[in-house]
Order: sequence, then structure tokens, then C-alpha cells
Amino acid sequence: MDFQHIQFGIEDRVARIKFARPPLNVFNIAMMREIGRALDECTRERALAAVVFEAEAGSRAFSAGVAVEEHVADTIYQMLEAFHDIFRALDTLARPAVAVVDGAALGGGCELAAACDIVIASERARFGQPEIKLGVFPPVAAILLPRVIGEKRARELVLTGELIEAPEALRLGLVNHGVNSAQLEQKLQEILNRLRELSATALTMRMEVEHQGDEPALYGMGFHPWFPRTPGVTLEAPARTVWRSKSTARPASRQQWRKLRAQRGTRKPTWSAPSIPSRMAAATGPGSIWK
Repeated sequence: MDFQHIQFGIEDRVARIKFARPPLNVFNIAMMREIGRALDECTRERALAAVVFEAEAGSRAFSAGVAVEEHVADTIYQMLEAFHDIFRALDTLARPAVAVVDGAALGGGCELAAACDIVIASERARFGQPEIKLGVFPPVAAILLPRVIGEKRARELVLTGELIEAPEALRLGLVNHGVNSAQLEQKLQEILNRLRELSATALTMRMEVEHQGDEPALYGMGFHPWFPRTPGVTLEAPARTVWRSKSTARPASRQQWRKLRAQRGTRKPTWSAPSIPSRMAAATGPGSIWK
């Protein structure tokens, strides 16, 4: 299987997906589709013990999120589908996922790390959901982060766009292990060696039991109830108030366009006080480019 934006391989019961769009590994539609294809390939490996997400050597970021230029009418549906399909694939795979974060994990990158069972972070790691600064919000993080780090702190991170360093992420429980950059691979292998000793069937059953919880969330707790596939006019529940139809898709708020243009360096945005309906409509897809 040929990939342009990732490196992928399965060896000794472990799949490794390496992001290969340095320096920031921004997720565009093509890259997210490749990640989805790699995860689909993992489902054919019945003995698989784990899947690892990491960045190519020399990258400045694990991932700086989903590409700003694809948060537009022509590509919004494809972007949302490709991004959320990654989480659906993880849900279907039902194997432990490990994120190795050496650099920034922002927007969609932070959401993917949060969805993993185990996160190993270096001293260079930073985490955050800065989407609110673009006039949008991150649906996956809004659902997942409260269950990972607690509701109050999750609300604050999503509402303010605050970025946190690795020690704070470790304290909150977003990160499992904090090590120096030079020790990331060693720590990863320690964890993978423990997982390789376990039955793939037992690992799968454990995750399937978690899916039966009273409050389904995302990967590890059931992704599908929150982001069902909806044929026809609407694609994702969070997008229903933003995108009217595929033929007339456009942002519900001019403020989103202002901030997106400003992010691309054209001018500084101005904000107005939205009505309640337009505030509810300020929900697009996750992620953006943050340097």
C-alpha cells in the first residue's frame, strides 16, 4: 500500500503510523484518508496488540491540527468525514492506541492524542484546542476531554484555547508518561513489550466492555453514538447548524470567515456579539495550523 503523507508498517504485532508532513504534520484530507486506510489495514491483523501514532523525525509537531484551508465550503464535508473516520476506525479496531508526542499536539492533533489509551510525551510537548480563537469549536474535544481530564478543566481549555505544557498535561491525566526526547523510543518499547505479552482477544474484549458504558464517548468508550453517519443533506451532527446542504454549503457566521482570513495573514478579525442562534451555529470542524 502506497502512502504519500504517512509511513505505515506492521511488525511484531504492532502497527506504527508515522506522520510525514513535516515540520507541523498538518492534517489535510489526503493525509487523514491515508491514516484511515492504514487503520483499516490494521483490522485485518487479528493478532495485533497495539497501534502507535508518532511524527517523522525532525518534525516540530506531533500534529498542529487540521488544515485551515480545508475549513471552507468546497471541502468541509470531506474534511469532517476524513477526520471523524479516524476515530470510527479506532473504535472498530478496538486495540490499544499509543501516541508518542514530541512537539505540539494542537487542534485535531490534541484530539487524536486524547483518544489514545496511552500518551508518551517529551519535554517539548504542548497540548491545546485553539479552535475557539478562529471562531469555531472542536466537537471531538468537547465530548472527549471532559472524560479524560475532568469536566471543569476541559471546559476551560476548549473555551479559552489555552495551551498547556507536558508537565501540566501529565498532571491532568492527558499524558501517561513524561520522558526526555531521547528516551521516547525506549519508553515506547517498554509499553509495547508489555502489550505484546497479552492476548489480542482479551485486549479487544476489554475495549468492547468499555463500549457498553452508560455514557458513550469516543474511542475506548464508543464513538459511533456521538457522531453517526447521516446520509443526504447533513453529514455530522455538530455540522448541522453550520452547513445547510452540500449544494449550498457555507459557514453560518461571517465571523468564522473573518478569523480564517486573518489566520491566513490578510487582516486582523473583528468580532461582534452574536445572537444565540448564530452562537449555536459557530461549530465547524476541528483543528487548524498553529505554529
